[in-house]
Amino acid sequence: MSSDALNSLIPVTLLTGFLGSGKTTLLNQLVRQPSFANTLIIINEFGEMALDHLLVTHSNENIVMEMGSGCVCCTIRGDLVQTLRDITWRFSREGSRQFDRVVIETTGLADPAPIIHTLMTHAQIGPIYRLDGVVATVDMATGMATFDHHKEAIKQAAMADALLLTKGDLVSPEHRAELLERLSDINPAAPRWEIQNGYVKASKILGLGLFTHEGKSPDVEGWLNEHAYKDTFAPKFQVAPQSSSGMSRGLFSAGLRAHQPDVNRHGDRIRAFCFTIDNPISELALECWLEVLMTLLGSNILRVKGILNIEGLDTPIALHGVQHIFHPSAPLPAWPTEDRRSRLVFITQDVTREMIDATFRAFKDKAGHIAGISV
Repeated sequence: MSSDALNSLIPVTLLTGFLGSGKTTLLNQLVRQPSFANTLIIINEFGEMALDHLLVTHSNENIVMEMGSGCVCCTIRGDLVQTLRDITWRFSREGSRQFDRVVIETTGLADPAPIIHTLMTHAQIGPIYRLDGVVATVDMATGMATFDHHKEAIKQAAMADALLLTKGDLVSPEHRAELLERLSDINPAAPRWEIQNGYVKASKILGLGLFTHEGKSPDVEGWLNEHAYKDTFAPKFQVAPQSSSGMSRGLFSAGLRAHQPDVNRHGDRIRAFCFTIDNPISELALECWLEVLMTLLGSNILRVKGILNIEGLDTPIALHGVQHIFHPSAPLPAWPTEDRRSRLVFITQDVTREMIDATFRAFKDKAGHIAGISV
């Protein structure tokens, strides 16, 4: 899918976070900001408190709230897919859609992965919407205990593109430092902002996706943020280039380096690391590797993002996967820097670097067998 086609889709921000972490307080602040106007908010079920200053009208399945700021809020009791299908005509006037973007607030115990899968793969949803980013609220006062006892909270933080830290006034400097260190283990690349009374500039949580509007160049480096992994995790190994018999250019004459964190001392079972492949990869090789990777380890790969150098292409492609689902690769208009290496960042659960390396070796063997060559 081209970047123009992606930009034509309705951006969706997924707002997640454990019970009591401040999602509704955040929304109450966001709907007052002009840059949040023309946003449709979908709340999966009734929250702990209602959004303020709303005119509420009832329907059979949903409660629809029209806001003076130009936002609309839809609290659903039924199927999210049906809601996403219906809102494009339900909230329209004279054939014109009355919202520019969607924010979905999940329940406090929700796993964000199924919603992301819906946006990426559903036959009736994928052609209309695109995931613009995942934002997670984290209660600094209870965050450590929450992570200790609720795996859903760890998954919410691990899959986030940005972390909003709430209730910082209730914690000691020591407690804050410990929580920040743990979040660095869980998700080293996501920016973290401490917010008070739910306030954050809307611009910080909108447009987190790779593709931007109005002809702007995509912020590939910011989206990938590989330096967050490299600065924390030193390289452990390098696979030497391998030659292909009878071929001047080996299908996989690429060195692979990985950056691996220490074992998570909190027992969160999360790993975060970056792979760099020096030479261009064939499209066949990429397909074989992803097939092996997703078949063997897909459910435990929380997020993978990458910028890839594919043989025969002058510009890179972007890759984004969640668990066993990969979004269709998207061509980028240009390389963001002079660096032409393929780079992928992984956040996994119970999947070590050695396991990823094993799938890489397997995909080399499989691609070589299919192509009738030795790799």
